[in-house]
Amino acid sequence: MPGIILSASMSALSNDSGLRIVALLCAAEVLGMTGFSTYPALLAQLREAWHMSGTEAGLIGGVFFAGYMAAVPVLSGLTDRVDARRIYAFSTLFAAGGTLGFGLLAQGVWSACAFQAIAGAGLAGTYMPGLKALTDRVDGPLQSRFVAFYTSSFGIGASLSLILGGELDPRLGWEWTFILCSAGPLLSGLLVLRALQPVAPHPLPHPPRALFDPRPVLAERATLGYVLGYAAHSWELFGLRAWMVAFLAFAYARSPGAGIPWEPATAAAAINLLGIPASILGNEIAGRVGRSRYVIVIMTASAALACLAGAAGPLAWWLALLLVSLHFIAVMADSAALTAGLVAATPPMKRGATLAVYSFFGFGGGFLGPLAFGMVFDLAGGDSALAWGLAFASLGVGCACAPLVLRRNRNNPPDGKDKP
Repeated sequence: MPGIILSASMSALSNDSGLRIVALLCAAEVLGMTGFSTYPALLAQLREAWHMSGTEAGLIGGVFFAGYMAAVPVLSGLTDRVDARRIYAFSTLFAAGGTLGFGLLAQGVWSACAFQAIAGAGLAGTYMPGLKALTDRVDGPLQSRFVAFYTSSFGIGASLSLILGGELDPRLGWEWTFILCSAGPLLSGLLVLRALQPVAPHPLPHPPRALFDPRPVLAERATLGYVLGYAAHSWELFGLRAWMVAFLAFAYARSPGAGIPWEPATAAAAINLLGIPASILGNEIAGRVGRSRYVIVIMTASAALACLAGAAGPLAWWLALLLVSLHFIAVMADSAALTAGLVAATPPMKRGATLAVYSFFGFGGGFLGPLAFGMVFDLAGGDSALAWGLAFASLGVGCACAPLVLRRNRNNPPDGKDKP
């Protein structure tokens, strides 16, 4: 009996410690993202000021994730050898420097791309390394739930960044908006460095010669399904985030004098917050009905809603707002389910390398989604109902491909189980 009581007490203490760690890392994630959505929040203004085409605007939005792709193999891969807390704190300097440089020095497409890429490299060293820092310190049956909390906090960070961009720009101008938003990552790095206790990474039984080698990860069918699913998810999610404010501004402009209560950036920030419960609840449902089955259904619904949302722009502002909200909820409903499933399927000593591959392919989709959106937008004539509708459909087409791959993977598992 005393042994049972002692075991329960230790479990409670462990849960309390886990909650403290996940709360700390969620707060750091939100602070580190204050510059994340500044460009999408100001896309309409910058398009006009710099006379950009849709392709150029989409390139600036997407190149953030190209910077992420370039840096994540090294920064996330290193977390198998170095405490992720140190990688995280170092990387916040890139996030702050890219955002600050945009505000001080960006004068057009190519300079803006350069600073966006630097800021994206900063996110590469904080988002997945932050997840690695969490899973290195918290394990057990609640780990999947804590991972869902952490990944869902991404939406809070994106929303806060949209609100800051929408509120600061009318008062101070876009340059000072970027400059002030660069302070958040510095505070995030200090928080993690000072408040998170150091731990030694799990020892590697056979350390790989190359820091980033995707072949062992992609050879495992269980992880391959998550990687491909995350790439499609990110194509749709980051394409939507990059263009959401501009699309809502287009829908609002079709209803002059309608007395719309929210500015486009404020509405987009509220929509981003809807992704938090969608992601957390989605992970809980996926754990009960099967992740592969759940992700296939959600991605199919999300692809259909993308087409409906794009078609609603010229019809009514409230309909566009409603359908974009439903689309975003569907997009986010599989986010934590994918990441928590990958973490659960990966041994701790290989988790950093696996997260590097997962993040590399996922944010590759994040780079291509906004760019493809802008290219389709231009090819369809730009700033018209047809252009917006087809551009949104490009998000849905990218996401619709994933269920086909996942269904095939589910029907041919390596050991007869539904892993992905």
